Amino acid sequence: METECGKKMSSRSDSGSGGEDSPDQRLQAAAVPRRKSATSQSKTEPPLLRTGTRTIYTAGRPPWYDQHGAQSKEAFVIGLCGGSASGKTTVANNIIEALDVPWVVLLSMDSFYKVLCEEDQALAASNDYNFDHPGAFDFELLVATLRKLKKGKSVKIPVYDFTTHKRHKDWKHVYGASVVIFEGIMSFADKDLLQLLDMKIFVDTDSDIRLVRRLRRDIAERGRDIEGVLKQYNKFVKPAFDQYIEPSMRLADIVVPRGGGNMVAIDLIVQHVHSQMEERELSVRAVLASAPQTAPLPRTLSVLESTPQVRGLHTIIRDKETSRDEFIFYSKRLMRLLIEHALTFLPSQPCTIQTPQGQAYEGRRYKGKGITGVSILRAGETMEPALRAVCKDVRIGKILIQTNLDSGEPELHYLRLPKDISEDHVILMDSTVSTGAAAMMAVRVMLDHEVCEERIMLVSLLMAELGVHSVAYAFPRVKIITTAVDKGLDHLLHVIPGIGDFGDRYFGTDRSDQWSEGGEPETPMSC
Repeated sequence: METECGKKMSSRSDSGSGGEDSPDQRLQAAAVPRRKSATSQSKTEPPLLRTGTRTIYTAGRPPWYDQHGAQSKEAFVIGLCGGSASGKTTVANNIIEALDVPWVVLLSMDSFYKVLCEEDQALAASNDYNFDHPGAFDFELLVATLRKLKKGKSVKIPVYDFTTHKRHKDWKHVYGASVVIFEGIMSFADKDLLQLLDMKIFVDTDSDIRLVRRLRRDIAERGRDIEGVLKQYNKFVKPAFDQYIEPSMRLADIVVPRGGGNMVAIDLIVQHVHSQMEERELSVRAVLASAPQTAPLPRTLSVLESTPQVRGLHTIIRDKETSRDEFIFYSKRLMRLLIEHALTFLPSQPCTIQTPQGQAYEGRRYKGKGITGVSILRAGETMEPALRAVCKDVRIGKILIQTNLDSGEPELHYLRLPKDISEDHVILMDSTVSTGAAAMMAVRVMLDHEVCEERIMLVSLLMAELGVHSVAYAFPRVKIITTAVDKGLDHLLHVIPGIGDFGDRYFGTDRSDQWSEGGEPETPMSC
């Protein structure tokens, strides 16, 4: 099980949901097309790149934290309520298509049904269990999950099996929401849940239409007979709508008649979300670049000793006349020295072992559960072989962070992390750090996945003083390790005297006039 970002939680693809109508719980990609207008009529290709094993979004997630590294922008949460088969999912999908927002999560209430005991399972098998009652849902888990998602944290979503009425062993991991759309028949039924909703929408559809949709869906897709569907509808679905769902319409900010076909209402919703998102925009890189640097270098910084060997390696890889083959060879040597140096900062404890001669030896062992290396693509990926060479069985994760050409801000495009990374010591790897904006985003992602700050190391071949101060100020317990610290940046925020664009020189894609943060060329995609 691995964590991925930029996903949406979806229960179904047809219109409407509610009651027991969503056996297929799955995660689907949810990058939203970049568009020039808010109208939901026009459509463009999704801003993503698919390879054999990856889905990478060309519309990135902008910073959700300030220059201090603190969470300062919560996800905007839209609550969708309405009767079973009213068209909530269709409305949600139409909103997603119209939004000009990179990362949207669609969360279905159907994922949070309670696990049934044997007695209740027997009732469910005979269509005598009430899935349309507030008591059928695990509101405690739902509220806790939505609260974490709103705060930008990584969350685990249960996968409910409507055949066995149990939760699957493996839950889905969701992370990276700028907007959360939460839909369900009881979305307005809990006061703590209501407090998390920034916008409340009620989808109002005629009861005859809802019944016809439910009959068609359950007979065609669930293999049920008409008698069983009508029995459940009359015994549970209609009474629940009259008692719980319809009265909650008064809590809604917007009522959408006729469901997903009401494009006028959807456009108004999208316009309001746009205005809310504009008010929450943050500028991090510009603030970092303009900050005065008068303080001494932080104690959390460790620079590899500048021995004649290290100085010689720097001379070769900094030289603009160095061939690509030599650049790669001597960069790898320097990376190996850097990684060996970084491992000395991992916690260890004394131990006693027996040598083959039967003698005791007082040694030391790593004190921790595991080690994960996370490379900041693409240049940081070049450091993975050095880490694997000296750290057996190390787990590897990847992050792609690119500079937005219009705003100049770093944006998160792709994330793939090992399971339970929160229990490991994490080594973040990037080739160069200039302002520190991309490095700060990478650290923030680790914190959102509940990795302790003191268990994070940022390892880079070359850093600018500004980048060191930016990371250390925002995250004072993160260990910063490099082979050299250069004094300044030029007007384009390139490290001076610097090393050039490391990724381009290493991979042979030199475009010296398009450098960006983290040694990456300023192209929408470069991995």
